[in-house]
Amino acid sequence: MPEPLIAVDHLTKRFPVKKGLFSSGPFSHAQKYVHAVNDVSFTVQKGEVFSLVGESGCGKSSTARTLIRLYEPDEGKILFDGTDISHLDDQGLQPFRRRIQMIFQNPYSSLNPRQTVKEIISEALLFHKIAATKKEAEDKTYYLLQRVGLRPEQADRYPHQFSGGQRQRISIARALAVNPDFIIADEPVSALDVSIQAQILNLLLEIREEFQLSYLFIAHNLAVVKYISDRIGVMYLGTIVEIADEKAIFANPLHPYTKALFASVPVLGEPLQDPAINGDTPSTPIDLPKGCVFYKRCPFAKDICKAEKPQMKEYEKGHFAACHLLAGGGEA
Repeated sequence: MPEPLIAVDHLTKRFPVKKGLFSSGPFSHAQKYVHAVNDVSFTVQKGEVFSLVGESGCGKSSTARTLIRLYEPDEGKILFDGTDISHLDDQGLQPFRRRIQMIFQNPYSSLNPRQTVKEIISEALLFHKIAATKKEAEDKTYYLLQRVGLRPEQADRYPHQFSGGQRQRISIARALAVNPDFIIADEPVSALDVSIQAQILNLLLEIREEFQLSYLFIAHNLAVVKYISDRIGVMYLGTIVEIADEKAIFANPLHPYTKALFASVPVLGEPLQDPAINGDTPSTPIDLPKGCVFYKRCPFAKDICKAEKPQMKEYEKGHFAACHLLAGGGEA
């Protein structure tokens, strides 16, 4: 395999729980943490769409924000094109800020409401010295707006004057403006109508080929993930439990959580399958179990699942899972 563009190695991010009334004195307790990202490892190859999927609160967005250094990692490495960026200061990160861009779920909150679209995109072009003059920045802004399906004359409008789908197109244009290599798309279509979702997904696939981009795509909608992904990582309670290419994981999910997650998706004309999962996903992963993070809800759990954390192993070529119930497999 060629050297990956992104290599996330045992990444961990914890958030301290706010202290309560009895946070000191004889009634105090040891500091507790939300384990948002728990020993996560994966790679993204050049030109690849790697997706993270799982229920809400499983750590997908926290992983993305830690990768882009919006959150500071507590442990692990983030290798970008061979360079560890996990602990670089702001000055050291500056060259990588241009090469790594992010598209957020809510485009309205990520666009400055006091700036016109032309100002939003031109500002990025001038700051990163992609354009040498204001005129050059304006010309490239018009080109980018056309490329994402908007009209150049809309450049003088403000974000509130656009629909949700149009605002997401503006976010994509702003990300493209600085010539990135890697784009993190965090639930980029979940707030949009279904018909608009398809348009945005197709646009993302088109510009991937045209601009030679790699994506980390975050989603909970399995139909969306199946459509856009090359490989998929399944997350539960801040941990990746299975990784495989799109066709393999949908045809033959290995981990009990993956099977249950896929079984919960309704199929037109077929009865809904019983996912056979006990209980609900914990709202906050504070006191993680010593063994498998899924053992409390797994209908097949054994004593070893409670006592020992399963390691990620390869069971088929390129198909990895972390489960004591699976026989064989080589270490990842």
